Amino acid sequence: MPQHTQPARGMRDFLPEDVRRRQYVLDVVRRVYERYGFEPLETPTLENIETLTGKYGEEGNKLIFKVLRRGEHEGSGETDLALRYDLTVPLARVVAEHRGKLPKFFKRYQIQPVWRADRPARGRFREFYQCDLDAIGSSSPVVEAEMLAAVSDVLRELGFKDFLIQLNHRELLTALLNAAGVAANLHGEALVAIDKLDKIGREGVRQELVARGIAVTSAETCLQAFQDLDEFNRLVSQEERGKAASENIAAILKLAAVTSAQGHVTFTPRLARGLSYYTGAIMEVAVPDLTGSLGGGGRYDGLIGMFSGEQIPACGFSLGLERILVVMAERDMFPPAVRTSGPDILVTIFDEASMPDSLRLAAEIRDAGLRVEVYPEADKLGKQFKYASTRDAAFVGILGPDERARGEVTIKNMKTGQQETVSRASVAERLRQP
Repeated sequence: MPQHTQPARGMRDFLPEDVRRRQYVLDVVRRVYERYGFEPLETPTLENIETLTGKYGEEGNKLIFKVLRRGEHEGSGETDLALRYDLTVPLARVVAEHRGKLPKFFKRYQIQPVWRADRPARGRFREFYQCDLDAIGSSSPVVEAEMLAAVSDVLRELGFKDFLIQLNHRELLTALLNAAGVAANLHGEALVAIDKLDKIGREGVRQELVARGIAVTSAETCLQAFQDLDEFNRLVSQEERGKAASENIAAILKLAAVTSAQGHVTFTPRLARGLSYYTGAIMEVAVPDLTGSLGGGGRYDGLIGMFSGEQIPACGFSLGLERILVVMAERDMFPPAVRTSGPDILVTIFDEASMPDSLRLAAEIRDAGLRVEVYPEADKLGKQFKYASTRDAAFVGILGPDERARGEVTIKNMKTGQQETVSRASVAERLRQP
């Protein structure tokens, strides 16, 4: 009986066209991030379980892929390792471990896969890539402004025009929850529910808030404030932390307005983001017709201190590669060159005697920087032409006995059907001509 050939649920195989699209996006991301002075970093796929647990809140902890202990402990169900849940916590560990080797202001980008035991959905997978950029060592609003600009540059270079980066502050939400009478020990519960506002709607969040132990009146106060900016500002300004957070948001918006993020950033009081390690400004990218976001981030000034005991300012943003790819595919945003896999020329094999010469010709053309595929068998030319069409080859090169004797190659333009014979030394030059 044949074995099941589909990958594990929430995981995917990437065929050549998929890989080309992914690489196109990643090249843009990497190029922009480096333009802003961010340096590359990579961390292991596996982390110690204690590194990850307790950093993402109750909801996040449930989604960590844990690894059973090996050897004699395998049957115990105990875990000591886990697959990387995100790239931020590993970064915090790296900074705590290597602080003495890093510059005062450490700016890094990291593009690697992460794993979450989540329920797969459109644009949501159990294995997916994150494209992170983080700045360590400064609490200046310049950090957030530059991140907003870098993310905007990435999205615009990819062809997005209708994106908005929503901006809020965790201390504003804390001040709101306090003003609404939500007990401090329920703030985490409340934020997890509020974070689902765009997904399950006002009534769905109200029901979830109540189910999590928040009084109906408190839930209504919060939900009403999200719809009335004046009321939101009145409630959060009752605490100094709320006033300070408002000033911080104003400073970020003012700085962002003079960068490439101008026109793409908006203050969004309902934005919560569920991860528990955020301490300041939080950000999220929204595009029309997509449930969820293309990425998000925020300030997490306390996370590194959980490893080092030293409070170090930090802020980061993560773009979700998979959702970007989904939206770009649905909107047909990829350039034609990304969709085309074919070689510049397919070199045919006329007969077995010509095999060495066909391989030498292919090598000569490759040395000129062109993409060459060799048909691997001595077959009828009609079949080789048909295969060239399926490979979307631009040209076919024919090296028969007459061509070999004269030092020439017959090339066929697969788009126009025209054939011409050129000297072997000029093949590459001819292929480059329009």
